[in-house]
Amino acid sequence: MPADPSPGSAGKPAAPAAGPRRRRADPARRAPVTSAVEVRRSARRSRTVSAYREGDRTIVLIPARMSEAEERRWVDVMLDKLAAQESRRVLGDTELAERAEHLSAQYFEGRARPASVRWVTNQNTRWGSCTPSEGSIRLSHRLQGMPEYVVDYVLVHELAHLLVPGHGPRFWRLLDAYPRTERARGYLEGVVAADRLPHLPAARGE
Repeated sequence: MPADPSPGSAGKPAAPAAGPRRRRADPARRAPVTSAVEVRRSARRSRTVSAYREGDRTIVLIPARMSEAEERRWVDVMLDKLAAQESRRVLGDTELAERAEHLSAQYFEGRARPASVRWVTNQNTRWGSCTPSEGSIRLSHRLQGMPEYVVDYVLVHELAHLLVPGHGPRFWRLLDAYPRTERARGYLEGVVAADRLPHLPAARGE
C-alpha cells in the first residue's frame, strides 16, 4: 500500500526532470531489501507525493515543479512512512514503560524515573505530555506506527521533563544527548504540515 501525504507547493519551482531520477536510499530509513530510490516527476501531479516498493527499489512520485530541496525532504518523509507501515508494531503500555526505562539509562544515567508511561487518545494537539509532580508520562496514540526513533524522541523529551520541567537552555542541553533529535523533529513537522494541506487522491502510476 503506497504512502501518500500531500506536500505544499512552497519553495522555488523546479523544471520537470527529463525522466526518473535515482538516488541511493539511506539504510536507516528503509527495509533491508531495498537498495535504491527512484524519483519520478509528473506534470499531472500538482500537490500529492506517494511512494511504493517495486522489487528492490522504492518509487517516489512527486510533482514536476517541486524544488530539489523539497524533493530531498519528501523522499526522506516517504521512506520513513513506508518503513513505519512495513514494521507497524504497537508497543503496549508495559513495553512502553520498559522502553522509557532503557532510554533513561542510555541518555540520562537512569536519573529520569517515571512512575507511569502510557498511551492516551485524548492528546490531539501534542505528541506527549509529562506531569513531573506525579512522575507520569503520556504519549499520543497518533505516534503509534511511526518510526521507532520518532517514538523514542518523544519519550526522551518527556523523560527530560522529569529532570527539568520547563523548556529552558538546560532542558535542551539534556535533549541534545539523543542523536536523532533533529531528524525526529523534522519528521513530526512533516506530518503536521501534511495534515494541514488538502489531500488529493492520486493513482499509483501517476
